[in-house]
Amino acid sequence: MPPAPHRLSELSCTRQDRLRRRRRRTRLRIDQEERPMPTAQLPGDLLMHYDDDDFTDPWSPAETVILHHGNAKSAKLWYGWVPLLARDYRVIRIDARGFGRSSVPPPGYPWSLEGFATDLVHLMEHLGIDKAHLIGETIGGTIALEFAHRFPERLHTVTTCTSPYKFRGIQAYRDYYNVVKEHGVETWVRQTANRRLEPGAADPGHQEWYAQEMSRTAQHVVLETLAYLATVDLTPILPKITTPALVLVGERSTMNTPDRAQSLAALLPRGTLVEVPGASGYVQHSAPAQCVAIWRAFVRSSRA
Repeated sequence: MPPAPHRLSELSCTRQDRLRRRRRRTRLRIDQEERPMPTAQLPGDLLMHYDDDDFTDPWSPAETVILHHGNAKSAKLWYGWVPLLARDYRVIRIDARGFGRSSVPPPGYPWSLEGFATDLVHLMEHLGIDKAHLIGETIGGTIALEFAHRFPERLHTVTTCTSPYKFRGIQAYRDYYNVVKEHGVETWVRQTANRRLEPGAADPGHQEWYAQEMSRTAQHVVLETLAYLATVDLTPILPKITTPALVLVGERSTMNTPDRAQSLAALLPRGTLVEVPGASGYVQHSAPAQCVAIWRAFVRSSRA
């Protein structure tokens, strides 16, 4: 016996339900994007914005993970990590001084890794966080290493993702400075885009969103931080960092960038290098699920 035909009212109801669900999802996404971020008034005239995501069991103590972005970026770039971590950890994503929605110093501010690290410890004190896992991407990882050197008692582990430890004497960073000075932040971002997300492999929408987010950064902040970073070499302090350290990099990025992940891991007394199979570019953004799985395994091993 053939199935009874759908009545027009049933089809109409189904379509209406789909439209209602779509509108609800759209409203939810808008609410999430426009909701005000928490802020902290910190020393040094810093109003720091941060995201605080915690979906752990309320009755059970949970450790904290702090995610630190790189140059010309913000907390938003970590969006892919949060759902993978926040069920088991309190996840804090910051907008560092001068970036995202945090306060922007006037030209001439004395930028330093020590300053970024001190801002972070002030935020931890403000939030009542005694100890955390710190994960930094690109320059955020460089800052994380400085933090681990200066404040080892505040960390369970430290993780770097595609992060340089030495800038001094590397021509690429001088070239970046010149491009930003002559043509602006967006030109620099787009000229170097292939280093971040592999062309042909990344979603074009992801690439465009990434470029737009980075291009929001004030030109003087990018110029001054690049000029400062050109003087940095963490080689002398790395052997003194005793915190368990994970060095994450894409398998095809290990030797082709100035990040020198293998050398970094070798200089850290408790360093572990993991190359994400088949990945290139900034693996923290192109393969967050793989990175988080590797990080979880690393944390388990650090407790053994």
